[in-house]
Amino acid sequence: MLPAKVHDIPSAAAPQARGDGGAAPCQFVGSHDHVSGVRASFALDTGMLGVAPPRLTFVTAGLIGLCAAPAAQAQDASAWDVETHAATRLIAGALIKSADAAWLRAGVEIRLDPGWKTYWREPGDSGVPPTLDFSGSENVKSVTVLWPAPERFPDGAGGHSIGYLTHVILPLRVLPKDAASPSSVHLKLAYAICANLCVPAEADLKLALTGDGAGESALVREELHVPRRVALGAGKDLVVRSVHRVPGGEHERVEVEVAAPPGAPVDLFVEGPTPDWALPLPEPSGSDEAGTRHFTFQLEGMPPGAHAEGAMLTFTAVSGDDAIEAATHLD
Repeated sequence: MLPAKVHDIPSAAAPQARGDGGAAPCQFVGSHDHVSGVRASFALDTGMLGVAPPRLTFVTAGLIGLCAAPAAQAQDASAWDVETHAATRLIAGALIKSADAAWLRAGVEIRLDPGWKTYWREPGDSGVPPTLDFSGSENVKSVTVLWPAPERFPDGAGGHSIGYLTHVILPLRVLPKDAASPSSVHLKLAYAICANLCVPAEADLKLALTGDGAGESALVREELHVPRRVALGAGKDLVVRSVHRVPGGEHERVEVEVAAPPGAPVDLFVEGPTPDWALPLPEPSGSDEAGTRHFTFQLEGMPPGAHAEGAMLTFTAVSGDDAIEAATHLD
């Protein structure tokens, strides 16, 4: 599973209206209560400018200009879609040109009340990953979602979940069908927010992308928290050094070595080759003076008929503000 997943947009997509049904609280208990389908989140919207009166003095014109500034900025983000303990919106960034293509930077911003959290693309022992639908977008060929490094937290049922606390922006890379024409992103987002209970939430977000959105600096900063893709054994300060399958017991286990500066905090997450793999979270099993951390997990939670040998696993290592992602075939 890749953290930056490309979502192709059907050519004949039509916008869909959001239903107004309420969301009942639900407790997520047990192992890997995943929702099938695409995992991710994102979108954006436009605001309205006021009309100035016909006669202006220099002083009043300046005052009106100051008052109009927030309205102009509102065009760079959608309105907040507010839930009881969370709110989401889309923000717009810049048009990025390369030798091969031109794409638009955007993002999905999620704000949570204190003590509440939401989930990463792989939620851990329990939880629900975000799902998204971009089919109502206009002049959009595909959307790539970038996932900032998550953290591990207790799930209230004896295990741990993976996700975000308080605030997160999921950067988006929007590829237009025609770079010379305007693009508009329409996102239908389903996600879960949790404290002692988990509550399903939805958002219907729209935003026109002009290529000069005011959210550019925030999106660039957030992309710095997206794990860098590296080869197994590659890197400098943070390295996923080795991955080995070990027989024995009811289930085989996997041992992973991660190198990091001595004393630095390190956490490790693992994903299978497809979303229906629900592998346990790697647990720390020791360290040495050189800074090598050891993690292990049981080979369980695989879908029926799947084989561990040769399967492509993706490991995300997080240490403070640094994070990397390494994919490797299991031996």
